[in-house]
Formats: sequence, C-alpha cells, structure tokens
Amino acid sequence: MLPIIASVLGVFFIIATGAVCRHRNWLTREADRSLTNLTTRVLLPLYFVDKILGIGVTGEGVPGDGLNSIGNPDQDPSSFLLFIPPAFGFAATAGGFAIAYFLARRIGPHLGIVSDSSQRAFAICVGICNYGYIPYPLAQRFYPDAMVDLILHNVGVELALWSIGIMIISGGQAAPDQSSPTPTSVPAWKRILFSGPLIAVIVASSLRATGVDQWIPSPATFAINAIAGSAIPIGLMLSGAIIVDYVGEFLKTPLSRSSIKVIVSAITFRQVLMPILMLGITRFLVDGSDDSILAGTHMLEVMMLQAAMPAAVFPIVLVKLYDHDTRTAIEVLVSTSIAAIITIPMWLAIGTWWLF
Repeated sequence: MLPIIASVLGVFFIIATGAVCRHRNWLTREADRSLTNLTTRVLLPLYFVDKILGIGVTGEGVPGDGLNSIGNPDQDPSSFLLFIPPAFGFAATAGGFAIAYFLARRIGPHLGIVSDSSQRAFAICVGICNYGYIPYPLAQRFYPDAMVDLILHNVGVELALWSIGIMIISGGQAAPDQSSPTPTSVPAWKRILFSGPLIAVIVASSLRATGVDQWIPSPATFAINAIAGSAIPIGLMLSGAIIVDYVGEFLKTPLSRSSIKVIVSAITFRQVLMPILMLGITRFLVDGSDDSILAGTHMLEVMMLQAAMPAAVFPIVLVKLYDHDTRTAIEVLVSTSIAAIITIPMWLAIGTWWLF
C-alpha cells in the first residue's frame, strides 16, 4: 500500500503544481488551447509511439517489449489480441455512460439532478473515468508490461466518448472543434478517425508488426523518447490548472442540500459502484482459466487501474460547449478528484487481492 499511496500522491503533486502555476498566473488560460493542442497532437501521440515500439524503458529500467508485451512474444503481434483492449475500453465506457444516464433519469430527481441539462451533465461526467493522465504514470511505475494494453484500451474509450458520450450530451448533434480558434462543428467520426493518438497507435502498430521499426535511426528514437517523456507531466499540470479554475467556481456559492446529494451520488457511482462492477466482471471473465478471453493480455492490470480512477476532466469541457449544467459537472469533477486521493490506492489494493 505504501508505494501505491506514494505514487498516487506524486501524481497529485504534479496536478497541484499545475494548480499553483494557474493561481500565480504562470500558466494562463490563454495558454490552455495551445498546450492542449501540443499535448493531444504531438506529445501524447509520440508517447504512444514510444511505448508501442518499446523505444523507452520500463519502470524497472529494462528495455520495453512494446507491442510484443501483448500475448506470447513468439506470437504475431498483429493477432486478434490487439482488438481485446479497445473492445474492453469501449464496452466499459459505453456501459458506464448507459448506466449513469439511466440512473440520472430514473432516480436523479430524488438526488438533486432534476433538469434534463443536469442529468445529461451528470451522466457524461461520471460515466467515464480519468483514463489517461493519471493511470499512465501509475501503470509505468507498477505495471510496465500493461502499458501497451492500456494505450489500446484507451482507443476504445475515445470511441465511446465521441459516440455514446456525444449522443448523451448533445442528442446526436455534431461535436464542436476545440482546436479551432473559431469553434466549428465537425462530425464525431471525424474527431475519432483523425485524432492524433489514434493515428499514432495505427502507425506505430503497423511499423512494429512489419518490422520497419528496426530501421528507425537512433536520432529519431532519441527525439521520440525525449518528447514522449514530457507528455504526462504537462498533461497533468494542465489538468491541475483546469481543475483549479473549476474549484474557484465551485467555491463561489455555498453548498446546498441538492449539491451535497450530487456529490455523494457522484462518488458513490464513480468510485464505489463502477469499481465493483468492473472488477466483478473482470474476475468473472478470467475465472481462473488459461483459456479465458483475457489470457495472453495484461487487461487485469488495465481494468484494475481504470476501476480505481475518478471522473475525467475533459467531459466538463463538452458540458460547457453544449451549454448544459456546468455546476453539476463541476461538483462531479471536484468531488471525485478529491476523493481519488483515498479511493485510488484503496481500489488498487482491493483489485490486487481480488484479481491476483
């Protein structure tokens, strides 16, 4: 537990650093769009390339296996095992959205989630976990062999976000393009198909599967590894800056009884119900058999990490873009992020006991 707690606190210290930078105006709101574009279009894609090709080293200082970490090293890395992590990512996230939306509609009015706007905001925010910036450093520290599975899993999460998630928050309208100085509407499928991380996964997987990666010159691999190393710290600091903005809005008005109900509901759903469901289903699929659907992958570690995560930061941006109840979204984000300091190590410990 102590190494897990220390690593979780280390991640939150990086987030807190971004919050301090925002408070001191060293990281301004005007820089958010530029840093977001830099992270999503350059840093994160190269981080994926680095991990899939095994350019860097694992958390223990051993050269990474990259794509070969999925399944038997003697097995063709282009086998069907590559499709299991994205399928799980899509299913878990789509299921989270569906359950959250159903509960928001059915019992939301009894929990302070009364309007259609607040119900949609609640569903999209609690339905998806923080699938990237927090689990990546934890996986690199404790489960380095699961890094590629985690990256592929998150491709499925992105697919669910830009399909099921957008359907919930917008009723099927096109998603605004955040990268443009003048936001325009683009179909969700274009956001998925032309996203930097997805292109990076496809290109890197193709290079590794065909053996072309062996011909990449060392100056290029050095540059990829060096740039990739900055992706997670910058992403976490940017998240901290964004969260502290919402904390400021959160503190502007005193907590009402309705707000307390929303906070308790968010923590209960995202950090109690969903971990139980995700870990329970994962255990059922494994069932102690070498012939299970998860055999040959590191999806046990991936699902354990995902189950432990708080709500993601990005959905609150979608809530604002579609002019829904930002107060509900802020309450979900802030409350689950604070609770995560305790719940992440708790669920990682429970998951290790339950699955291994």
